[in-house]
Amino acid sequence: MPTPEAALLHSWHHNAQAWTLAVRDGSIESRRQVTDQAILLAVLGRQPARVLDLGCGEGWLLRALAQRGIEAVGVDGDATLVAAAQAAGSAPVHLASYAQLAEAAVDVGSGYDLVCANFALLHQDIIPLLAAMGALLVPGGALVIQTLHPWAAAAGDYQDGWREETFAGFQGQWQPMPWYFRTLASWVNALDMAGLRVASIQEPQHPQSPMPQSLLLTATIP
Repeated sequence: MPTPEAALLHSWHHNAQAWTLAVRDGSIESRRQVTDQAILLAVLGRQPARVLDLGCGEGWLLRALAQRGIEAVGVDGDATLVAAAQAAGSAPVHLASYAQLAEAAVDVGSGYDLVCANFALLHQDIIPLLAAMGALLVPGGALVIQTLHPWAAAAGDYQDGWREETFAGFQGQWQPMPWYFRTLASWVNALDMAGLRVASIQEPQHPQSPMPQSLLLTATIP
């Protein structure tokens, strides 16, 4: 039986084309109304000249940053998504697994003002990857993470552990995706163990919804 990490990677291989269509068609309501703008504003607020988009997917954020004069570089572990990002924009996009990035086995450049991970940290062991991303930052640089809000996503079970996303309500053919739920304390502790310090916590929310749509963490090197 495959491990949850292997099943997570396989689901992305299966869902890559459907994901690309969903993002480009704007069919994911929370992204269209709140979270896309939230990550973009969080990145722009730090006025970076050079950004690495970790888990860049089909590359929408790379294109949005390039339109604003920011040098953006992408990296993703799925070849279909990398190809889609490369075909849609001029930013360099690397193919590399998170294990390869954690071990610095693939050169994705360095000297970044900011590394962002937009709903891209879904596996359990993220500490080596976070440390590797911190090593790519210039002094004063930042890591910006947007993820599912633990309180909103907990569904009454507020403890670290594997969950499943079924993509119910999404158009197209989707394979269920395992993902690792972590509490707010777990996020902060993981960043701390990776040598990073939380500089700010934001909870993007639609003005007409009582629930936060995401958790936005900005971390820096102490």
